[in-house]
Amino acid sequence: MNERIRTMLEARRQGLERTLGKPLETPISSAEPGLTQAELEHLHSAATDLYWNEIEWENLTDEERLDSGTLTELAFPGFLAFIRGLLLAEVMPDSLAPADPRPEVVADVLEFLAGRVVELEEQRDTDGDEDPARTAQELLMTDRLIDLVLCQLHGIDPSDVEGLGESPVSA
Repeated sequence: MNERIRTMLEARRQGLERTLGKPLETPISSAEPGLTQAELEHLHSAATDLYWNEIEWENLTDEERLDSGTLTELAFPGFLAFIRGLLLAEVMPDSLAPADPRPEVVADVLEFLAGRVVELEEQRDTDGDEDPARTAQELLMTDRLIDLVLCQLHGIDPSDVEGLGESPVSA
């Protein structure tokens, strides 16, 4: 993993710990053996496809845009539901399949999101950015999405973390 991505994610975790005043809970681990490389790639691909589809839909429609910015939680409903599904630790008693949380996939998706933030920051900082407003909006949404996914991964209710949506994005 790129050092900049690792540093970004670690800083976010430390910020959450400071805000909460306690260490983050360790994500639930799977009771089942590890996934095959093909299964990991499939789940990663599904998550990234959801990200790209939902960001493009928001870029086309501006459905969740307000004067103060975009409501990331509403712009990425499928993506966030997929992340919740990957972390599902309990199922209904009549469920045909047991819960099988996959925090390792969520950690991989976090790396993808952090990498996307790095790409967008670099794109924003070049003179060749064809649509600076779109880049800035995508950067803010992806940055917020990292916080939301970290909260899900560590079992934090985002409403318990004051100022969560105010993550510092380099200016």
